Amino acid sequence: MASLFTKRIAAYLADFFVVSAFMWIVSFVLYLLANPYSMNSLYSYFPYVVPVLIMVYFVVCEKYKGATVGKALLYLQVRSNNGEYVSSQQSIVRNLTKIYWFPIIFDWAIGKILGKNDRILNSITKTRVFDELR
Repeated sequence: MASLFTKRIAAYLADFFVVSAFMWIVSFVLYLLANPYSMNSLYSYFPYVVPVLIMVYFVVCEKYKGATVGKALLYLQVRSNNGEYVSSQQSIVRNLTKIYWFPIIFDWAIGKILGKNDRILNSITKTRVFDELR
């Protein structure tokens, strides 16, 4: 059976594909609505729009369902340390390093260096990810 860490990486990759598919759909719709010659100007806004959409995806999924699509597929849940669903503030803070996909590596590494056995933002927000099957 896969470790929790392996499952979290797989869930993160699945979430990457979900958000990427959503962005592909948004791009296609914008292409249809906008003049094809002005698409370059529309794409110039993506570095600002994509992080917002990523945050909305992670925050809404974790706040209201306790898991993103990737986590749900792998039977993972995000909860406060007291067992409740995470609050909006907890979800926003714990997902800050996911905005551009790669800073989460530093979040994890800092947690490991400090001996937390988890991401540092999970420790700060008093949240944890657990495996529903265990």
